[in-house]
Amino acid sequence: MDIRLIWLAVGTFAIGAESFGIASLLPQIAESTGVSLTQAGYLVLVFALANAFGAPVLAALTGTVDRRRTLTVAALVFSASALGAALSHGYFDLMAARVLMAFSAGLYSATAQATGVAIVSPDHRARAISVIVGGTTMAVAFGAPLGAFVGGALGWRGAYFMVAGFGIVAALALWVMLPAGLRGAPLSLRQRVAAIALPGVPPALLTTWLTMTGAFVIIIYLASITTQSVGLPKSLVPAVLLTFGIGAAIGNFIGGQLADRLGPNRTILGTVILMVVLQLAISEVPLLPTTVAGPVFFGVVFLWGVAGWGFFPPQSSHLLSLSPASAPLVLSLNASALYLGIAAGSLIGGLVLQFGTVNDLGWVGALFPAVALALFALRAQMRPRPAFSRFG
Repeated sequence: MDIRLIWLAVGTFAIGAESFGIASLLPQIAESTGVSLTQAGYLVLVFALANAFGAPVLAALTGTVDRRRTLTVAALVFSASALGAALSHGYFDLMAARVLMAFSAGLYSATAQATGVAIVSPDHRARAISVIVGGTTMAVAFGAPLGAFVGGALGWRGAYFMVAGFGIVAALALWVMLPAGLRGAPLSLRQRVAAIALPGVPPALLTTWLTMTGAFVIIIYLASITTQSVGLPKSLVPAVLLTFGIGAAIGNFIGGQLADRLGPNRTILGTVILMVVLQLAISEVPLLPTTVAGPVFFGVVFLWGVAGWGFFPPQSSHLLSLSPASAPLVLSLNASALYLGIAAGSLIGGLVLQFGTVNDLGWVGALFPAVALALFALRAQMRPRPAFSRFG
C-alpha cells in the first residue's frame, strides 16, 4: 500500500475526531457558553451545511491548484480554526470558528480522495478511497472517545487543542510526502454538480441522506441519552463512544466483505434494516430495569455502530459501479449528502428536545432509515423484470 495514503488519512482522522467527538462535548459547550443543549446542537447544523455546500464550490475553485499545496493549506486552516474554537469567547465566536473548520474540512476531504485516486494505479482506486475514508472510521473508533476523555479531563477547549495538533501533523506530513505539481482537471462547479443526474445516483444520494439524518438525530445527543435517558454516569460517556467506534470499525470491514460476496444492494438493505431496529431499541432501553439497562445499552450501541458503518462500503461500491469514470465526483456528492443528513439530523434532534424528551430521539431517528427502506422496496417493484416465455 502506498504510504502516502496513510498521511492523507491522518487529515480525515483529524476532521472526523472533531466532527464526531463534538457529540460528547455539547453538554459542556452549552453550559460554558450559556446556551441550551438545542442551541449547542446548532453548531453541528451550521458545520454540516457549510461543509455540504462549501466543499463543491471550493473544490471547483482550487481544481487546478497544486494538490499538495491545497491539502497542506486546508489542513493548516483547519488547525487554526480549531485553535480559534479553543480560544473562543462565546457561542458566536465558536460558531464562526466551526464554519471556517467546515470549509477547510470539506475542501480537504474532497481533494484527499481525488489525490488518492490520482497517485495509485487504476486497479487500486477503490482501495485508495477506502484507506482515506478509513481515517474517518478510525476517528469514530478512537478519535471521538479520545476527545471525550480529553474533554472530561481538560474541558471541551482541551479537546479542540488536541484536534488542532492532529491537523498540524497532517499538514507537515503531506507537505513532505506528496509530490509537487499534481493538479486536477479544470472542472467547473456545474460539471461537478451535473454528476447528480447520472442514472441511479439520485436515489443512492437520497438513501445516504435519509440514513445519516436518522443516525444524527441520535449521535450528536448520545452523551445526553447516556446520562439523562439511560441514567449512566458522565464518566462512562467516553466508554459509550468507544463501544460505538469499535462497532463502526468492525462494521466498516464487514460491510466491505459482505458487499463483495453478497453484492452492494443486499448489504445496504441489511444494514438499513438493522439501523431501523437498533435506533428503535435506543428508545426502548430506558424502559428496562436499571440493573440491565446499562449493559443492554452498550450492546445496542455496539451493534448500531456495526450496522451504521457497515452501510458505507457497500454504498460507496454501489456509487462507483454506477459511474466508474466519475468516481471522485459521485463520491464527493455522496459526502455532501452525508453532511446534509448531519445537518438535518441535528436540526430535527434539536426540535425533538424542544418539544419532546431525550427518550424520543431513538424512535424519531428510526423513521428516516425506515423511509429509505420503503423507497428501496418501491424501486425494486418498479424495476423492469425479464419476460419469460411460457414454454421456457
